[in-house]
Amino acid sequence: MDWNGIIDGMIVGFSASVPLGPIGVLCIQRTLQRGRLSGFVSGLGAAFSDTLYAVIAGFSLSFIVTFIEEQFFWIQIFGAVILILLGVHIFRSNPAKQLRRQRQGKGSYLQDFVSTFLLTISNPLAIFLFIAFFAGFGVVDPKSGIVGQLVLIVGVFLGATSWWLILTSIVALFRQKVNLRRLFWINKIAGSAIIGLVIIGLVVWLIKSLVA
Repeated sequence: MDWNGIIDGMIVGFSASVPLGPIGVLCIQRTLQRGRLSGFVSGLGAAFSDTLYAVIAGFSLSFIVTFIEEQFFWIQIFGAVILILLGVHIFRSNPAKQLRRQRQGKGSYLQDFVSTFLLTISNPLAIFLFIAFFAGFGVVDPKSGIVGQLVLIVGVFLGATSWWLILTSIVALFRQKVNLRRLFWINKIAGSAIIGLVIIGLVVWLIKSLVA
């Protein structure tokens, strides 16, 4: 077992996951409202998506990178619209109704996983983020071969998963202190935060595009 590759991958995966964007806010909201496992499974969806982008970055799948570059504008807009709609949904959601649905068994961990996976995979910036991390940390060694790169990718997944486990575990400590009234405001804050983060991200992206 190449432990150096695992550790290097974990550092990259953990570092790439730490910034609390819209997906992080969503996982926190689900942890507070539906429990640590719901938040963690949601985080796993994001980790799995990040790992796929890490595979593309690590193996330099040029045809996929080219497609993303060619369709970057529409992919970015699509992902932003979906996230804004998600933010509006959370902002308008009634915690009492959500808890009632949860007790009735409606909704599932699979839905938590798939939803965050699709939301994260709709962000094409992730592939360039991993290319930058791989280059910045100098962890990709062409001499390591396919096996070495696969070990690195496994490390990326473990690192990202570790972050979501730590985050949801910390947030879950405060869950017992959250009542319906606080959940109401948590939904308002989380929904507003997701919308705000997406809008800020779009504005920054547009400014950079115009400057370039």
